[in-house]
Amino acid sequence: MAIPLVYNVRSVRQRWNSSVVAVLGIAGTVGVFVAMLAMARGFKATLVSSGSPRNAIVRRAGSDSEMVSAVSLDQLHVIEGAPAVARNGSAPLVSGEVVVIAGFNLKATGTVANAQVRGVSSKAIDIRDNVRVVQGRFFNPGLAELVVGRYALKTYAGFDLGSTVKFGGGTWTVVGIFDAGGSAFDSEIWCDANVLSQVYKRPQNVFQSVTARLESPAGLTAFKDALTSDPRLSVQVDRETEYYEKQSRGLTTVIRVLGFLVAFVMGIGAVFGALNTMYSAVAERAREIATIRALGFGRSSVIVSFVFEALFIALLGGVVGCLAVLPMNGFTTGTMNWQTFSHVAFAFKVTPGLLGLGIGFALLMGVIGGVPPAVRAVRRPIAFALREL
Repeated sequence: MAIPLVYNVRSVRQRWNSSVVAVLGIAGTVGVFVAMLAMARGFKATLVSSGSPRNAIVRRAGSDSEMVSAVSLDQLHVIEGAPAVARNGSAPLVSGEVVVIAGFNLKATGTVANAQVRGVSSKAIDIRDNVRVVQGRFFNPGLAELVVGRYALKTYAGFDLGSTVKFGGGTWTVVGIFDAGGSAFDSEIWCDANVLSQVYKRPQNVFQSVTARLESPAGLTAFKDALTSDPRLSVQVDRETEYYEKQSRGLTTVIRVLGFLVAFVMGIGAVFGALNTMYSAVAERAREIATIRALGFGRSSVIVSFVFEALFIALLGGVVGCLAVLPMNGFTTGTMNWQTFSHVAFAFKVTPGLLGLGIGFALLMGVIGGVPPAVRAVRRPIAFALREL
């Protein structure tokens, strides 16, 4: 015979002081847990959205990022002639790109932070379908002109449309602002690759990576096989989405580990709060429990009843914690990308899956905090407890 669940709900209401403490402890733990995972999810989504399944990125064999790669102009021409490369008329949609790191003042603090400056060809905007100029125009090849990502515009001082910026020993003019759909490109500054190499006194006609637009996502295999088997080349080829997913792994792993660690420490406190609440309930209701047992309710019914009560408190805490985190969805912040050592802006991404994970974590704390008091409640002899009536 099962104890009515309304009995436990009324018990929580009668002991609302201790119940609120337990609810808030669990809510805080769930809130931090979900927020950290939302941060990791947002950073990963920002980097992965930079890529397109129709694009391939070519780097020197053995290089794990653009920063340590080199591709010559002769190799670029070979890549342009590879099978499955999309064309705009007769022109292959292939862009040789140069990446440098430059320090600029942050608008918020005035301190210097690294930004990624990407030298591209004039075809780069046709290759990347998530990039569009929203103010001004795209740079003219051969001129010291910049187009700035919308997050870079908000983050760094001095990049307003029409302004001049000095870095790398050159003077640049901001001629356009582009929107990259919330991807990592929004935190970058773009210019002509040859001009960037010249200003930084790098070898001319040497690029760090080559991005190619394919006729279709299925064309990657033919494109990759042709390049990796060509004796004139020593390169590795990745789908652009896969490349950026790999770039996100290091930091997302650290964020997740820290999130689990912080949640674990806070969870211990929340579990002790739940234990205290449930043990207090057991102590206050010793005679009540004995009476229930004397009326014919078995030990299993009492245990289930107390565990349900703990789960009810935990569920309330989980819901409160998830509701507290919801406003953070879409909140934009920035961090250092360890692969490029540059500042990347990204938005927290609170998903239904993460909220479900938070509720599950809360219920786990409820089980841990509810089982020991429930077992203690049924171990006390009925006759001994009834003598106290």
